[in-house]
Parts: sequence; C-alpha cells; structure tokens
Amino acid sequence: MPTLLIVHHTPSPNCQAMFEAVVSGATAPEIEGVRVVRRAALSATAADVLDADGCLLGTPANLGYMSGALKHFFDQIYYPCLDSTRGRPFGYYVHGGNDITGAVRGIESVTTGLGWRRAAEAVTVTGEPDKAALERCWDLGATLAAGLAD
Repeated sequence: MPTLLIVHHTPSPNCQAMFEAVVSGATAPEIEGVRVVRRAALSATAADVLDADGCLLGTPANLGYMSGALKHFFDQIYYPCLDSTRGRPFGYYVHGGNDITGAVRGIESVTTGLGWRRAAEAVTVTGEPDKAALERCWDLGATLAAGLAD
C-alpha cells in the first residue's frame, strides 16, 4: 500500500489548523488504498522517508526561514535518502506572521537537492489562515494522497 508521510512542525494554533486540514484531505474517505503516516519533524527519520512513497511537509516561517525542527529533519535524512528518493512526489505548506520568503526558498532548495518532484502547489499563509487557506490545505493533502493512490 502506498504511504504518504506528513512531516510537520506545529507550534502554534495557526500551524495546527493547517496541519489538521492537510490530514483531513489526505485521509478523505474517497481516497482509498493510501496509508497516511504523521511524524513531528523532530521525530521523523530517514527510515520513515525511505518507507514512504511521497512526503508532505509543514512548517512555520521562523526568523525568515523554515523552522529549526524541519531543518533538523532535512539534515538527518538528506544523505541517507539522497539516492533512493529521487523523483519522489512532495508538497508543503508554510505559515508565517509576515514574511515566508526565506522558508519557501529553503524548502525548495533542499527538495531540489534531493531531487524530489513537487506534486502540488505549495500553500503559503501569512496571518491567521482563513477558510480559503484551510481549503487549500485540505486540497494539498488530498492531491498528494490521491496521486499515490493512482
């Protein structure tokens, strides 16, 4: 059964709302035959990534960059997963108070280095996520999971 790994750092209510919307989309009843595994960024391992068929990443933008937790995740999995995960589909969401540019650039840079393939548009939100933003998060989760079910 294909596996979607959701790696997230959810330190705030806004990040939590986005994470829950992503999970809701990924686990929608109409998407069958996909296992969804959730891991906090500080707990996710290279083995988790190697066991997955796709990844969905979530982070706040902290001090102009992705969270230290997601950076730690990338540091831990980069070389062990580099050759085995090329072409892997992924998606991501980022929440920030005002500027998310550095976080987006960092995620794009690392995933490009890994050779991962973005399978859906990123969801980026500054301020409190509104209904439309949460719907985009739901769509992100559903798109990644449905792409693995095909």
